[in-house]
Amino acid sequence: MARKALPLTDTQIKAAKPRDKDYSLFDGGGIYLLIKVNNAKICCFKYTCP
Repeated sequence: MARKALPLTDTQIKAAKPRDKDYSLFDGGGIYLLIKVNNAKICCFKYTCP
């Protein structure tokens, strides 16, 4: 059984700080927030073409 990802809150997004490497915060349903080393926050959607 897959884990359910809790939706990201505005507070979690604002509190995300850069680390030594890029990392992701998952929102569920293929949506995630990529936090880059230079503090850029990029919203991404992962999908596959049928």
